[in-house]
Amino acid sequence: MTFAMHQIQIASLADYAVGSAWHEAFLKQICDEQLLIASATSEAGIGGNLRNSICAVDLDGETARLEKNATVISYGAMADAIIVTSRRNAEAPHSDQIATLFLKDQYTLERTSVWDTLGMRGTCSDGYVFKAEAPAEQILPKPFAEIAAQSMLAVSHLLWGALWYGIAADAVARSQAFVKAAARKSPGQTPPGALRLAEASNLLQQVKANVVAGLKQFEEAKGNADALNAMSFSVAMNNIKVGTSQMILTIINHCMLICGIAAYKNGTPFSLGRHLRDAHSAQLMISNDRILGNTSTMLLINKQDTSLLG
Repeated sequence: MTFAMHQIQIASLADYAVGSAWHEAFLKQICDEQLLIASATSEAGIGGNLRNSICAVDLDGETARLEKNATVISYGAMADAIIVTSRRNAEAPHSDQIATLFLKDQYTLERTSVWDTLGMRGTCSDGYVFKAEAPAEQILPKPFAEIAAQSMLAVSHLLWGALWYGIAADAVARSQAFVKAAARKSPGQTPPGALRLAEASNLLQQVKANVVAGLKQFEEAKGNADALNAMSFSVAMNNIKVGTSQMILTIINHCMLICGIAAYKNGTPFSLGRHLRDAHSAQLMISNDRILGNTSTMLLINKQDTSLLG
């Protein structure tokens, strides 16, 4: 998940900082030095609403100052730089946002909450009061609305979907190994979990098809602003996230039933406790309810794409 989050920021920089000498040079530095990039989009007062900010950049000549009460900055203490969203200025509406890249020696982090969770503990997503000062040239040249719609939406949902698919795929692999072991113990008999394993395999294939179709659609839309901004594209990406995050829990529950107490216990080759805990985050990382609400609004205006063609 940390690697996926890092790559989301890299995609934003690579596609939407072209023409900015400072950002292009920093992209090379990221590669040369293998830097880790985090983001701060969540904020006290708006929660995880990506497209709204309360804090605003204070521009003083060529200097940008920013203070943000960030409820979550995943791996913030370990990052080499953080991309932070904010309002363009103190008079701008909450949706008029920019993104600024701050280097580690340009900001301070005052921890306000500790990441003590059911799963996904390794992201170390503590909350912080973020205070920074940097040259104004580090503000990304494109409006954040454009970056969010044309890059972050698809890249986030596709990378997260691939990650969640991997969790479910590993659970299915463990349950398949369990069924095979049972079959070896009773030659000529079909193990009781075999039928449920076939069901899990079917569901896993649906998740894979969902993610692969989304990757193909995004690849075809890349570089076409009209296609990336289309409601049909947003609906498709939203559906990938919601569908994948819901389905993996069903798959892992199937696998728990196949492996029984060996899955419930920690420390066995068939343990699935971590899979189940981590998978529960999938519906909450940008709440499915929020996404479904946005999708329902778009479907009031836009016709559902029912074509089987790309």
